[in-house]
Amino acid sequence: MSDSGLKQRLVAILAADVAGYSRLMAADEHATVAALDAARSVFKRAIESNQGRVIDMAGDSVLAVFETAVGAVSSALAVQQDLNASSNEVPEDRRMQFRVGVHLGDLIEKADGTVYGNGVNIAARLQALAEPGGITVSESIRTAVKGKVSAAFEDRGEQTVKNIPEPVRVFLVAGVGAAPPAAAAIRAAPPVPDRPSLAVLPFSNMSGDPEQEYFADGMVEDIITALARMGAFFVIARNSSFVYKGKAVDIKQVGRELGVRYVLEGSVRKAGNRIRITGQLIEAENGHHVWAERFEGTLEDVFELQDRITESIVLAIEPSMRRAELERARVKPASNLQSYDLLLRALPGLSPGTTKAEKDEASSFIRRALEMDPHYALAKALGAFACLQRLMDGYGDAEDVKVGLRYADEALSEKSDDPTTLSFAGLALGSLGYRALGFRVLGFRYDEAERAIDRALSLSPNLLMVQFCAGMIRSFVGKGDAALGHFERAMRISPLDPGMGAFIVGTGLAHLICGRYDEALAAGKRTVQESPTFASGHRLMVIALGNLDRIEEAKLAAQRMLELAPNFTVSRSQSVSPFKDPEFRKRSAEIFLAAGVPK
Repeated sequence: MSDSGLKQRLVAILAADVAGYSRLMAADEHATVAALDAARSVFKRAIESNQGRVIDMAGDSVLAVFETAVGAVSSALAVQQDLNASSNEVPEDRRMQFRVGVHLGDLIEKADGTVYGNGVNIAARLQALAEPGGITVSESIRTAVKGKVSAAFEDRGEQTVKNIPEPVRVFLVAGVGAAPPAAAAIRAAPPVPDRPSLAVLPFSNMSGDPEQEYFADGMVEDIITALARMGAFFVIARNSSFVYKGKAVDIKQVGRELGVRYVLEGSVRKAGNRIRITGQLIEAENGHHVWAERFEGTLEDVFELQDRITESIVLAIEPSMRRAELERARVKPASNLQSYDLLLRALPGLSPGTTKAEKDEASSFIRRALEMDPHYALAKALGAFACLQRLMDGYGDAEDVKVGLRYADEALSEKSDDPTTLSFAGLALGSLGYRALGFRVLGFRYDEAERAIDRALSLSPNLLMVQFCAGMIRSFVGKGDAALGHFERAMRISPLDPGMGAFIVGTGLAHLICGRYDEALAAGKRTVQESPTFASGHRLMVIALGNLDRIEEAKLAAQRMLELAPNFTVSRSQSVSPFKDPEFRKRSAEIFLAAGVPK
């Protein structure tokens, strides 16, 4: 204890908060207060029985500290189990569910028991990332309790959280909270296709420089894309194969979980101007090594090395593969290696869930890539996609529409037959637009969007983004059943995709367009279960519930949507809505207004 009366020590910190507390209070104050009191008793009992101490129970939150990480996690598990069991008979929209976060970190404690410190802040941010009824922990907790508690942990990667300078590695405690049967079915092990099927695992970065991680990842992405272009192959998308990044894997298990016959793993070593790539192809069912090979060259040879790896895989799996198929895979991504390198750096910032700052940095990389290679079609298509993201995230404007459409036009004018370029450019043409006051409309070029995606589908129907973009474009033009087929195909290509919520929302949109409102609502609920912080899932539920005349439930869904997207308004939504059917747009606006969304 210092002279100031402050004591600093390492402890496990548990932070919890009621999901949707304001909504519950608005619906029934007395019942909510009674349920909160009962929940506090559950927390107090579990915390004290695991050598913990309650610091605060102000409002609807709980803060506690523990001498051990095991005690903190055991307490969190016991609380969620008890609360879940006691709410079985309570209607779903009236259940009191807590989000719980646990972190191991430094804490400063005053003589009166008040606590401060970065550890408390991180625990609170982890709590906000948890699902209702779920538990999220930091990497320090997961390491401390591994093998000591009866729980599995799902790696959700590094997350940028508010007021914390460094990203936090987040783990979800698996199996906490009840998942609906439909959501579980999506995660069921898929059957192995009849034709050759393959998953390319993340290559190990052997360069000794963490900054080179993006280069190894980009190498794998290019190999996946080249293989997926071949109609005779079924290739798992990067998003699902990268679930295994940084993990010791069982190849047989990977084969079962992804539904593939072959698995490729390897490493990349980049030193100065030299590069070495190793790869080994394994038959998943029996662990048999089909081939192993090493490829060496200079950075100027990188595209040729990728071609050689692709050709080796094809010849090992399918000796009778026609030479024309191999030649079709030889699509060089850029004429300038520096442009290619910059585009690899941009890709992480265009992923779902990234911050505005990360997206802005990605756009900067794209602009620099185009300065070095003005004819880089894929960079232009991704530039158009970045403009679309700005608009959908709520901070874009009419200028983003103009710039994005120009990028898409220029990408297509390069006469590229790269399916990824065609898909992103096509999506931008069909999605980017602005309906100003009066009847002036900028963008929404549906016919050109469909021509671009049709060409991409004819070239590479096995690429994830081709199927996803096709599903979105078909939805916007009102072809719901066709869209549904594309989204279902995307989910098969990437069965473990971290962005699965976007695919499920897509299926819901398709059902919505076809007037199947019950199915659309089911998809919305699955999305919320899969990705609780994905505002589009709640938006889908609002529209589906409104069409089912369940307006009180739509109001509750709208409240949660606005918590996640506070800038959402009906007028802005209508101005940028890419749906071609004016009646669909009008009906959606009416439902939003009836559900209490600001005009």
